[in-house]
Amino acid sequence: MSFQRNLNNDLPVGVEGDFASTNPYHTMLVGEGEAKAGENGVTVGRFAWFDPETGTASNVKCANGLIGFIRRDNTAMFIQFNQEANMLIPKGFGITLYDGGDFWARFADGAQIGQKVFASIAGGSVIAATEAPVDTEDTGFIVASKAEAGALAKITKY
Repeated sequence: MSFQRNLNNDLPVGVEGDFASTNPYHTMLVGEGEAKAGENGVTVGRFAWFDPETGTASNVKCANGLIGFIRRDNTAMFIQFNQEANMLIPKGFGITLYDGGDFWARFADGAQIGQKVFASIAGGSVIAATEAPVDTEDTGFIVASKAEAGALAKITKY
């Protein structure tokens, strides 16, 4: 780890992929020990699609895939020398997909309370909108707090 390079004026609200509350959450039923990161791994704080035939998940949509959120549960690994941070869970590692609960997610274009949450089918990134953008899938989650572009907001689904 390198020397500290910045100092926050305020404490951060959370980290993408973290639980945003202590409310109930719901994990996707995929079978005991079946959900594993696919060929390219999966990124924490994004949506992934579980393929019931292979037992693997990917941040890229697959045919007949079941969509779930990848929570930050400290399973991502440092895989490059001198790496300071990583949100990638490597291929073959066990994962848990969540299809309900309150989570922190990063919105590249910002988010407003009440907007629907969509997942990019090409990478699982989180997008807030009132109507479905091109090449996205509706996740069933909604935005529960406001976020400026590139910032974190809470998402919720029950």
